[in-house]
Amino acid sequence: MTGALVVRAPLAWLGPGSLVADAAVVVDRGLVTFAGSAAEAPQPDQGHALEIDGFLMPAVADRHVHIALADPAAVLLRGVTAVRDCGWPPDVIFALADASELPTYHGPLIRAVGPMLTAPGGYPTRDRWALPGTGLEVHDPQEAQRAVEMLAARGAVGIKVALNADAGPTITDADLAAICGSAAELGLPVLAHVEGKGQVERALGAGVREIVHTPWTDRLSDAIVEMLAKRTRMVSTLDIQGFGGDTPEVRTAVDNLRRFHAAGGVVLYGTDLGNGPIPPGIDLREVLLLREAGLATEAVLQATARGPLQRNAPGDLIALGGNPFEELEAFGDLRLVVRGGRVISGG
Repeated sequence: MTGALVVRAPLAWLGPGSLVADAAVVVDRGLVTFAGSAAEAPQPDQGHALEIDGFLMPAVADRHVHIALADPAAVLLRGVTAVRDCGWPPDVIFALADASELPTYHGPLIRAVGPMLTAPGGYPTRDRWALPGTGLEVHDPQEAQRAVEMLAARGAVGIKVALNADAGPTITDADLAAICGSAAELGLPVLAHVEGKGQVERALGAGVREIVHTPWTDRLSDAIVEMLAKRTRMVSTLDIQGFGGDTPEVRTAVDNLRRFHAAGGVVLYGTDLGNGPIPPGIDLREVLLLREAGLATEAVLQATARGPLQRNAPGDLIALGGNPFEELEAFGDLRLVVRGGRVISGG
């Protein structure tokens, strides 16, 4: 284990159901080779050992960002080691995603969906924040299928559709069915921005697998929430409805997410970074809103974590100054950031 990094801490959350006292995590060549009790940890012949007086856990992944509108270095420095970009021109974002895998890249690992598939003139083609190409217009089912195949070939980790009836026209049901069918054949999930009357129902009927914003304009019916919980995952993005303030949109979104979670739905942490004054890295306001939405502490950790710290997992971890099981505000006290076994801060 030449060159391994060993991090020891008095308490660590390694993943669901795994809270370990006097813990150690060993990372070698970018991957976890051991995570568990420090008494059982192997001792590398060479490497770097850190004793952290804090709470060790997996680093955070943000499942909804627009990374070109943010500072990637600041994102990484503040504890987010992996992001999913949910809408940007393909020639830009896929090249950036490739660059993020290099050891010289000063930012989080980037995975991307590329542009959003949308109707001619639909969201986000008329929005000032979106560069030309952020929305890819499709005119018929055949073109929709070709768009999915092109994005899959470019390395998209999912296919995002814009179902925003409040901002313009939306793709037809036939186009949406072609997108979902083609994506399923290629093993890719379809993600949707849903906004406007009836759009959640359209997403459900077509087979969309993930809602990238908790719906905020209207209170969803209990029946729709139950179906969403059975068929989809939901990305939180609660803080963008108030940016730290308490607004009717925040209340509606929190209520919808609370009932989705209570019905057994999978909640993912995401901030829509790049949309307004969202801080780079861990957004403590988003974390606290997850608690308001009824997620217990372990569920919050599971929603934020890139993945469990276990053998062959990415060597991405953070340390907090306090125990989040006692005080969730500990997410605001970051003491260590490690990406791929490389100490970014705190070492």
